[in-house]
Amino acid sequence: MAINQLESNLEAITRTIAQLKRDGCTDEKILNELREERDKILKDLNL
Repeated sequence: MAINQLESNLEAITRTIAQLKRDGCTDEKILNELREERDKILKDLNL
C-alpha cells in the first residue's frame, strides 16, 4: 500500500476516534479496534 494511502487511512481513523469520543461513544470495543488499526498503520509508517 502506498504511503499516501496509509497516511490518509491514519488521518481518517484518528478523526473517527476523535469524533466518536466527542459524540460520547462508550463502546470500548469499537474504540479499541480503531486504536489497534491506528497502531498498525503507525508501525507500518515507522512512527
